[in-house]
Amino acid sequence: MKLLLLMTGNELMSGVTLDSNSSLIAQKLAPLDRRVAEKVTIGDDFALLCAELERLAGLADVLVVNGGLGPTSDDLTAEALARVAGVPLQEHPEALAHLEAWCGRRGLALNAANRKQALLPAGAAIVANAVGSAVGFRLRHRGCEIVCTPGVPSELRQMLDDEIVPWLAAEFPSSERVVITRMQLFGIGESSLQQRITEEFPDWPAHIELGFRAGAPTLELKVSSYRSADEADRVACEQRLQALFAEHIIGTGDTSLQRRVVELSAAAGKRLATAESCTGGLIAALLTEVPGASQVFDAGFVTYSNRMKESVLGVAAATLASHGAVSEAVVRAMAEGALARSGADYAVAVSGVAGPDGGTPDKPVGTVWIAWGSAARLRARELWFPVARKLFQTMVAATALDLLRRELLGIGTEPRYLRERVRRR
Repeated sequence: MKLLLLMTGNELMSGVTLDSNSSLIAQKLAPLDRRVAEKVTIGDDFALLCAELERLAGLADVLVVNGGLGPTSDDLTAEALARVAGVPLQEHPEALAHLEAWCGRRGLALNAANRKQALLPAGAAIVANAVGSAVGFRLRHRGCEIVCTPGVPSELRQMLDDEIVPWLAAEFPSSERVVITRMQLFGIGESSLQQRITEEFPDWPAHIELGFRAGAPTLELKVSSYRSADEADRVACEQRLQALFAEHIIGTGDTSLQRRVVELSAAAGKRLATAESCTGGLIAALLTEVPGASQVFDAGFVTYSNRMKESVLGVAAATLASHGAVSEAVVRAMAEGALARSGADYAVAVSGVAGPDGGTPDKPVGTVWIAWGSAARLRARELWFPVARKLFQTMVAATALDLLRRELLGIGTEPRYLRERVRRR
């Protein structure tokens, strides 16, 4: 089966909106052994949309069109597909009923703009949308199944799970077993990861595919097999990778550092607290975005000024005066204060120079001190992240969470970033 994508919208062409939907579609369909052969992105141009629909339909078995199903004048997909297929636009009873129910649940009147979303090419089959106002639809043209989907990512995700993936699996069954494992890692770079794999596994089998996706703060390592006969080799390769990179692997799938810390804390019956300056509460926000965080998270203290470090966390004025806010003595005192005031088992504290100004020769922009651990075993280290302010905060928060993760797991080896993220004086 040849699968193509047509992504539409002026916002994609201008760069205002990043195209995350094509990535989502590809990820959801890959386990069906359905990989995207070609992707085309165009703006809201009716003539161009018609031309691309006609061209791609002649090349594909399945064409997924994303975007252009809304109530506004630049939503052109239904009209363009009707023109290309040579059928009229008609008000679809099922689409209209969906719109009426959607408006009714929100206490809204169904106006003419919204009603436009019920106008579909004659003969189209509905693809249900459990989230938004616009249904999707399917129409066969030139032997190609054209599947039209909305551009809102949350709606697209739900439709892929509920409708499109099951339909494709039934309509275009594959005899092969496709398995893709996504490992999330922290504390090792893409080049270092590749180098170690090359050195440790010179016999890596060609039929087991490796993929890398660098990001901030984590890195994804993907292991894929596309034939049932290769499953045993894939499992063996995964086990070898797990053993080699055990201390860096947070988990699989969409696991995040914060989710892993919450899970480990809950399993160990331990409670956490945070004391933050340069990250402005980001560590606490990340922890509390995880469902069930209330089981393990007691308190987060955002003490941005020296005055608040003193009054809220009990950092001595003399310590601040003699060492400065960005220092080992201060972050240790912040962590101790968080532990004492919350009664938590573990705490992490951060204080740094996020930039773009405020640095000194001794403490340049990017400098941060982190303290972590328990009242009985509290450690602190200075690190250096000479990056833009937002990325600095992201990486400091992630590092703090990873240090908690390692503490909860009892990992004794020192993470490489404690050696690599040090400013050379």
